[in-house]
Amino acid sequence: MATFLYRLGRWAFRRRRYVGLLWVAVLGVVAFGALNASDPPDDSSSMPGIEAQKAFDLINERFPGTEADGADARIVFVAPDGQKVTSASNRAAIDELVTEAADGPQVADVVSPFDGHGVSKDASTAYATVTYDVKADDLTDASKQALEAAIEEARDSGLTVETGGSALETEAASGMGEVIGVGLAAVVLVITFGSLAAAGLPLLTALLGVGVSMASIIALGSVLGLSSTTGELAMMLGLAVGIDYSLFVVSRYREERAKGHGPQEATGLAVGTAGSAVVFAGLTVVIALAGLSVIGVPMLTQMGLGAAGAVLTGVLIALTVVPALLGCWPNAVLARQVRKGGGRVGEAGGRIRVGRGRTGRTGVSVEGAESLGTRWARFVLRRPVPVLIASVVGLGALAIPAMDLRMGMPGDEAKSTATTERRAYDALADGFGPGFNGPLTVVVDAKGADDPKAAVKEISGKLGGTKGVVSVSPARFNKAQDTAVLSVTPSTAPANERTKDLVHTIREERPATESAAGATFEVTGTTALNIDVAQKLQDALVPYLAVVVGLAFLLLMLVFRSVLVPLKAALGYLLSVLASLGAIVMVFQQGHGAGLLGVEQTGPIMSMMPIMLVGIVFGLAMDYEVFLVSRMREAYVHGERPGEAVVTGFRHSARVVTAAALIMMAVFAGFMTGGESMVKMVGFGLASAVLFDAFVIRMAFVPAVLALLGRAAWWLPRPLDRLLPRVDVEGEALAHRAAVLPAPTPAPASSDGDQQDPVRV
Repeated sequence: MATFLYRLGRWAFRRRRYVGLLWVAVLGVVAFGALNASDPPDDSSSMPGIEAQKAFDLINERFPGTEADGADARIVFVAPDGQKVTSASNRAAIDELVTEAADGPQVADVVSPFDGHGVSKDASTAYATVTYDVKADDLTDASKQALEAAIEEARDSGLTVETGGSALETEAASGMGEVIGVGLAAVVLVITFGSLAAAGLPLLTALLGVGVSMASIIALGSVLGLSSTTGELAMMLGLAVGIDYSLFVVSRYREERAKGHGPQEATGLAVGTAGSAVVFAGLTVVIALAGLSVIGVPMLTQMGLGAAGAVLTGVLIALTVVPALLGCWPNAVLARQVRKGGGRVGEAGGRIRVGRGRTGRTGVSVEGAESLGTRWARFVLRRPVPVLIASVVGLGALAIPAMDLRMGMPGDEAKSTATTERRAYDALADGFGPGFNGPLTVVVDAKGADDPKAAVKEISGKLGGTKGVVSVSPARFNKAQDTAVLSVTPSTAPANERTKDLVHTIREERPATESAAGATFEVTGTTALNIDVAQKLQDALVPYLAVVVGLAFLLLMLVFRSVLVPLKAALGYLLSVLASLGAIVMVFQQGHGAGLLGVEQTGPIMSMMPIMLVGIVFGLAMDYEVFLVSRMREAYVHGERPGEAVVTGFRHSARVVTAAALIMMAVFAGFMTGGESMVKMVGFGLASAVLFDAFVIRMAFVPAVLALLGRAAWWLPRPLDRLLPRVDVEGEALAHRAAVLPAPTPAPASSDGDQQDPVRV
């Protein structure tokens, strides 16, 4: 692996113009495809294998011409203080709105408040329902404008009019996540490298990768059925790992230049060593993201595959575009004093000297002083037990709130009070009760009943008598009169645990009800769908976690040729995942510090969040594990004692891993500036996971465990040693090659990157 990548790096260095033209051509092709692509499909709400989805499918089958999940608008009217919606003037305004809405395009049905049960008991609040025969994404501007005009006329009458539903849903503010993330990443890179060019190169290549990935997703959206949400995670991860992977290659290039290698040879060595770690780190991320497809949720599958493609693109760019750019500007990424001839560059960007270090061994130090990473590693080696206990106890304490995890899908109640959806939600809850915002839809299949209407009446009566049910609407039959739809209003809010218990109770009592009625029924609706999806994802969480941990163990055993190092990595990963999940529950469910993030309403954790966190954090955790421990393994293979190898790994990698983690945290935290609560949750969860994994697990837990294990950390049973293929991530073959070739000698660098190396292949 290392030898192949070494040759690839030197080839890209020499053929830099061709490499650049190739990637420009790729970007041009996918951009052309994106500009000419048809609109992406709707976000897939299909959830195979759950009852709520089967009921939706039955409605679509028995009620042709309508969509069970078609667009709808619930228009809420609140009378001024002291008035009632049933007064002559207010009623006239409401009737006029209903009439105008019914004449709008794409409207399937309009139900007036006065035709059913749409007026509250105190007559202060009423609502009308407008349903469309298409989904929300298929509504035309004319349809939306017609409804908005009717609403404005009703407001002019003095009524407070708010709108819920999907037809006129307010777009959440996107925030400045990408801009903030890139800006903070640039600052971190400048501080790390002390060079604008060295900082700009990872940013440039990451933006190239994101551009190629996003354009590809748009171009292939209609062909592969990728929805508009697929690109959100791809952009977030593609930007983060794209910067990190380029950062590691550039950092190793500067280190090799510090040893006296010419630009071309340094590029080859950087790609052969750091590039090997990039390949395996990227592979772990791709495996974790692609593995989301086995869950069986189409949206997760799309997001996982799209993000995996973005990560793969980042890996390819780090291995080809980065060495090509180093060939164009071989000295630009070096520190200023080195470019001016003031010395050779060390990993921290300062001058270096060769001499007797504090360890008594000949080595490289920056101005004779040990780096912070080296000093920290020595501190951990001296006190491994207290450091290990502190890290485990600290993360364990943060993980405790995860035991109270409640999964669901936040709705209008989680939106800002500045939105009309939230105000409509609150008005309906005040006027009709908290359960009115989350009705259950019951689909009765009376095709085999002797008297379908009597069967539906029997089921309606049983449902109405269930504890926790406030009311059951009149049945709505299809044209064949063999299928009916009922709306069941719970007494509790959609996200309340008692509503979840009610759904389970109805389904548990179903056999007796169906037997008495001679017909079957299923429970669906948004509330039931969210409950079913949460249960499906919760059931899949532990198996998926076992799969990714198992993959981590096998892959790291292959990379490090050790049994205990992968075991330690898996345990550390579990600690960081549970701690970040506990932090999410503490903020977004329990409300501690929610105001600081602009979260106005707490509630259940988004159903997909835990399993996304497990998959994404797995990949990112293995990134840091491979980059940090591979340097320790490299030092150990080259003859250093276990403790010295840990110090060496920190000396060369701690600063860069810290910068990479800060960059990822900046990118993820930037997405917390958006207005959507779910986006804030994702950004917060990933940023906290990187914080815990990079700064607690990799910087404290890992060296403490390795210090306690000593040589046993690198033990591998002989049968496994013979069975496992050798991948040479640590570049041992390159070290042997350098040992038999002449030592590199400094040579004058030219600005065009064509300096001849003292060592060739």
